[in-house]
Formats: sequence, structure tokens, C-alpha cells
Amino acid sequence: MRESVTNDTNQKELVKRFCSVRDESLAIIEPLTVEDCQLQAMADASPTKWHLAHTTWFFETFLLSVHCKHYAVFNPHYKMLFNSYYNGIGEQFKRANRGSLSRPGLDEVLAYREYVDSRVIELLKTDVDPHIKDIIELGLNHEQQHQELMLMDIKYNFSVNPLFPQYKTSLLNSQKKSADIKPLNFINFEQAIINIGTNADDEFAYDNECPKHQVLIHPFSFANRLVTNGEYLDFINAGGYSNPQYWLSDGWAHIQNSRLTHPLYMHCINNEWFEFTHYGLQPLNLSAPISHVSYFEASAYANFVKARLPTEFEWEYAAKNTPLTDTNNNYLTPQQAKDDTEINQLTDSCWQWTNSAYLPYPGFKPIEGVAGEYNGKFMNNQMVLRGGCVFTPQNHLRQTYRNFYYPHQAWMCSGIRLAKDIV
Repeated sequence: MRESVTNDTNQKELVKRFCSVRDESLAIIEPLTVEDCQLQAMADASPTKWHLAHTTWFFETFLLSVHCKHYAVFNPHYKMLFNSYYNGIGEQFKRANRGSLSRPGLDEVLAYREYVDSRVIELLKTDVDPHIKDIIELGLNHEQQHQELMLMDIKYNFSVNPLFPQYKTSLLNSQKKSADIKPLNFINFEQAIINIGTNADDEFAYDNECPKHQVLIHPFSFANRLVTNGEYLDFINAGGYSNPQYWLSDGWAHIQNSRLTHPLYMHCINNEWFEFTHYGLQPLNLSAPISHVSYFEASAYANFVKARLPTEFEWEYAAKNTPLTDTNNNYLTPQQAKDDTEINQLTDSCWQWTNSAYLPYPGFKPIEGVAGEYNGKFMNNQMVLRGGCVFTPQNHLRQTYRNFYYPHQAWMCSGIRLAKDIV
């Protein structure tokens, strides 16, 4: 059992971490107007204001209301307004209509955050038992997930505006727009029985990463970098979006129904390709990784080049055998690979689709209580992505992290890592 946080040093560190994570959410909204924070351009996205309130609701609902005897909720109506999907808590406001909530205003949401933060800090000045510490750790990781979601949703919400507004105005001066890049290099891995996942003994992990278990890996090869925009353009120019032979049946139906001819944020204007980014509309960087592609698009491209997507277990095996030197590049758009031969771009560019369905590991047990709804109930009809992306907080990354989305979704920063069988 982990020791209680009873000494001043540990208490101060916990308060420091809490404030740091909470402040980062506020830093994300600094470039935004009040109107920007209200936007919801599709049902899958949420208004930035809602994210700020929901992450606060999490601490109020699972921590303060349960463990602080005399805590008074900020507003009893928030229990329903900012509940995302926790049926054990009660009714939720319809997700697709979150953008219709003009009230509470942004000022009131920020006041809500201050109210809850001050009471969490008061709690952290007392003796904190391990269970409360675990709730705080879950809440902070939950907020970091929403920081990534905020950046995803801001990008999508801005993208539907024909003015192509900029979230950030700094130019991508260091980005090489047409630098040469070497062909993919496939690294071979031998057959092995390996440990996958974690028991979360020493560091935080979500319940869906547990427990650690053995998996047989057959011989395979793993691409040293992600597929680039230039390489994906070859697929487009070869008629990839009009040839059903490359597509899964559901994928073909999806692109036909949606009339898709290219990935989400790509635009062909006067026969030149551009990409919508957090910096507005930019000329397409042919050497940077293709991003914001669906599982269907990733799978079709892999078929086009006679390769496949790795399983999530192959990805973790390759990652554990690769020194993780990736660091955030301080840009909100993926950059060109730094190395032409060794495995890179594991965590600092795009989440990588795998061929693995999102399912429980053998012996999986959800978190006890209502918080158990966090991951387990979504284990159907979704695919696993591994790694991390330019939107992911750096200290939120780990090799066992399992992200998951539906195969048609592409507004998250998702890219393509290829693999091949070794016969």
C-alpha cells in the first residue's frame, strides 16, 4: 500500500502539480475570445467553455462532494450540465447541444474553477490518504486528456470558418516545407513472448492499461517513421479515394456517403495543396507526417503500399525496444522526422492507428465505483491508437497508453505507422 501524503514536502508537490495542470487549461484559452469558447461545430467536439467546466465538475463530484463533509456545491444545476457520460451520477445534458449553453457564461465558469480549486488546495493542506491522492491523480490526468481535446476541438471549430482563423499567429519558421526525406526504413523484430501493459505499481496508468500480461509476437517489421503528406498524396493522385479495392467495406461506404476525396484538413486550391492548422491555412509540408486521418484512411493507405498497420502489441514491443528521445517540438502541427534510419516519431507527432480493436486485457477490472465508467464501457466498436501527438501534454505520455476512437473519426491528431509481416 502506498504511504499517505502526510509530510510538508509531498503536500507541497501535490499542490504544485495540481495548480500547474489546472493553469495549463487556462493558458490554452488565452488566445481565444469569449465567442471562440462557445463554438461547437459538430457533435463530437465540445465548446472550450464546456471542457473548462467539466474538468472542474470532475473534482467537485468525485473528490470534494464525497470527501469534504461541509462542502457546498457551486451550483446544483452543474451536476447535469457538465456530466459527460457518468450514468451512475445521473442525467447528462445532450452532448450534441453543448454549444447551445450560452449560460453559464465564461466568467462564471472561470469563477467555478477558482471556487473548486481553492477548496481542493485547502484539502491538500490536510493529511491526504492514498485513496484521495488517487482521485486527484485521476482527475489531473483526466484534465490533461481534456487539454488535448480542447486543442483538437478548437482546430475543428475554427476549420469550418471560411476565413481560416488562426489560433496561434506565430509563423512556422523552423518548419522545412519541402525538405528531402529518405524512403521508409523497416526495422525487423524477432518473435517473442513479451509483457504488455502495466500493473500501475509505481506510476499512474488508466485501468484499461492493466493488468500486465504476456502476448506472443510473431516476426514483423516496423516503419522507422510516420507516413508523410507527400507519400499520402501519391495515394490520392493514384485515385485511392475512388478505388474500392483498398478500402474496408465500412470505410468505402463512409467515404462514399461523406464524399471524401482527401483527409479532413487538406485543401486543394488552384491545384496547390494546403493544410488547415492552428496557425491558419498553410502550404502543405510534404515532409511532415500526414495527420487527422481516420482508421479507414490509414488502413486503405497501408493496403495501397502493400503493408499493414501494426497491432497495439507490436507497437508497444517496438517502443520498449527504442530509446524514447521524442520531445514536444513546441508546435501544434507535426514536424518532419528527425532521423532517417532509426525509429522515431513515437510520441511527439501523431497518435498512430493500430489494427487492434479496443478490448479489455485479460483480467481487466475497472476502477471501483462510478469512476469505473471512465474506460471500460467504451470497449466496443473502437480501434486503439498508440503513442501521443503534438497536442498531448509531455508528462502525460507513457508506452502503455491506450487511446481509442471510432474508425471513421479523424479530428484528433492521428497518423499512420506501417508494419509488415516477416515470412
